[in-house]
Amino acid sequence: MFLVFLKVFLVGGLICLIAQIMLDYFKIQTPYIMVTYVTTGVVLTFLGIYDKIVDFGASGATVPIIGFGYVLANGVKRAIVEDGFLGIFTGGVIAASGGIAAAVFFGYVMAVIFTPKAKP
Repeated sequence: MFLVFLKVFLVGGLICLIAQIMLDYFKIQTPYIMVTYVTTGVVLTFLGIYDKIVDFGASGATVPIIGFGYVLANGVKRAIVEDGFLGIFTGGVIAASGGIAAAVFFGYVMAVIFTPKAKP
């Protein structure tokens, strides 16, 4: 059990470390890092590399934003097999719809509970 936790921590930590280096050393802004990570997740999934990373690191590889690209790419691959060409446009959204809906719902709940204020 400890080995599983260690693998998850190492993979997730490495993903976060790379993002932190991009923020601190290269001064890349957060939105660019997020887009880069999602795109990297998609590309690595289509190349068959990210599946091996997920097999090793489990939720350490699927929970960070790069995992969103992984979900999108797997959804598209599955939808292409089932729906053909139309699956290119629908597969990613269908696969990620639960996570997107949860993010919107919980974001709304937190905004109601904590009443955010505009920064001065």
